[in-house]
Amino acid sequence: MKLPSRVKIVDVGPRDGLQNEKGHVPAEVKIGLVHRLQDAGVKEIEVTSFVSPKWVPQMADAAEVMAGIQRRPDVRYSVLTPNMKGFEAAVDSKPDEIVVFGAASEAFSQKNINCSIAESIERFAPVVAAARARGIHVRGAISTTVGCPYEGDVKPERVELVARLMKDIGVQHVGVADTIGVGTPRKVQAAMEAALKHYDIDNVSGHFHDTYGQALGNTLACLEMGIWNYDTSSAGLGGCPYAKGATGNVATEDVVYMLHGMDIETGIDLDKLIDAGKYISDFLQRKPNSRASTAILNKRAG
Repeated sequence: MKLPSRVKIVDVGPRDGLQNEKGHVPAEVKIGLVHRLQDAGVKEIEVTSFVSPKWVPQMADAAEVMAGIQRRPDVRYSVLTPNMKGFEAAVDSKPDEIVVFGAASEAFSQKNINCSIAESIERFAPVVAAARARGIHVRGAISTTVGCPYEGDVKPERVELVARLMKDIGVQHVGVADTIGVGTPRKVQAAMEAALKHYDIDNVSGHFHDTYGQALGNTLACLEMGIWNYDTSSAGLGGCPYAKGATGNVATEDVVYMLHGMDIETGIDLDKLIDAGKYISDFLQRKPNSRASTAILNKRAG
């Protein structure tokens, strides 16, 4: 096993975690979550999404949220930009990184962004070029890399195809996402191996949902491959509006607890991280969807 000695966590809770919430989450609450995450030592935060409020009303305050953050020079703030219109809106907020997202499933691409995989790449090409011309880092997210709610199993060849297409247009890093949380360790490793045919190990990350309780096992399987970048979500927030029954991303607290127990550095203070997850969960009037958080909060109460 070639376990990494350090892991980089991108907390996607403020964006991926909150985008599906039905009730309005005010900008100041989102900003409060970002501040608590960076206070806990999280160095990479996916803040918001510059998308049409018609499609994702929860992200209508993207510019306000970005403007309200007290930025730290050692934290990278990323935003999702699905097209040139989104990118142009995002530029004024000075993101450190933009994220474009494609799918390894043709049916999911049609349902999610109303176009084919090939058309999505064409749409992203000018966005990537414009970002890189301004010195903004570009990350690509590949969704449904092991399973799709419409097509079922997704073959690794599909992941390799999208990774190659993203590489061709200048995307610098790709995330391999198990969007509906159906993956198991060997399947996830196969999807990772497909992406690694076009990206080196420093520029591939895992993004696992926990629908079937497999996300920590899938993270461990990728750690054993040497993968050291992961997307996680504060308090296990999130889901997928186009995947019925899919639960949230793996909780940042659970991943950090596991990593620290393996003597893998994260630079994150687990207690402060739990406070951040409790803050947003209290606002949403529910308990954090994190086993580590629940255990530690119970211990504190005792």
